[in-house]
Amino acid sequence: MLYVNTSTITDPRINLAIEEHLLRNVTIKEPIVLFYINDPSVIIGRNQNSLEEIDPEYVKANGINLVRRLSGGGAVYHDHGNLNFSFITDGARDLHNFSKFNQPIVAALRELGVNADLHGKSDIFADGKKISGNAQYAGRGRMFSHGTLLFDTDLEQLLKAINPAQAKIESKAVQSIRNFVGNIRELLRDDMSIAQLRTALLDALFEGNVVEYDLTAVDRQKIEEIADGRYRSWEWNVGHAPKFDLQTTERFPIGKVDARLQVNKGHIQKLKLYGDFIGDSEAGELESYLCGARYRKKEVREVLETINLDDYFGDLSIDIFLQLLSLS
Repeated sequence: MLYVNTSTITDPRINLAIEEHLLRNVTIKEPIVLFYINDPSVIIGRNQNSLEEIDPEYVKANGINLVRRLSGGGAVYHDHGNLNFSFITDGARDLHNFSKFNQPIVAALRELGVNADLHGKSDIFADGKKISGNAQYAGRGRMFSHGTLLFDTDLEQLLKAINPAQAKIESKAVQSIRNFVGNIRELLRDDMSIAQLRTALLDALFEGNVVEYDLTAVDRQKIEEIADGRYRSWEWNVGHAPKFDLQTTERFPIGKVDARLQVNKGHIQKLKLYGDFIGDSEAGELESYLCGARYRKKEVREVLETINLDDYFGDLSIDIFLQLLSLS
């Protein structure tokens, strides 16, 4: 087994790109293990709709990253109190075998006094609380199994960040199963830092003899290319979401407005506006302007700035209309 040291990197886009690079481009037969810590982020599963998984206003106001990962499963929250691990192996014969990768983590936690155990298909629990969620992905004859370890995470922020905004959304996306979660630090026999936890886990996995794989300049260039092409792109993080319908209704001084959208591949496919508002122009005209636009605040605003929104609603600002479309 080899260890790739990413202890100085806290950008989730780079850490996920490192994982993907090791999966796709590094043809080492030996298993590779990563332990990484990310800046505050919501990491959503490959098949999820971000609108169903986050509170966009809270995430934006608190500078929380939104990044989509390759693997499936539910949304997870990362911050500097969360230690993530990933095992990358040659072949995909252990796909769906979470126990193989999680059991060594469980054993190491038990040595630290944490009453950890495998729970269900892919989770780790301790004292009735979920402390780790896991997911897997296979590609090009290799696979990874990765998971979170809630060590000293801000659980209040976690719950606020992954609590969806109050909009009626119907979607085929996989929705997260929210379990009661807890922090490992509260369960330790002896207190330690998250860096010390990483060291303890590495010592357990390598039996005190850690062997490292050093990323080369070529590796780092390819990692940046992956980050730019995927994890830093709106198309992947948001636009990759499955087709979904959204309905929001608000009452304003100009009257009630009911907006119903169909979004597919990150673009507005259909928009219908209902209500008792009175405007000089037909709402259908506004609907046609927005159909085809990327479902993104910047792009929708650019369209709205080319027209006079008051013609359709009376006195209604662009910012308020964007909030109605859940694009605040």
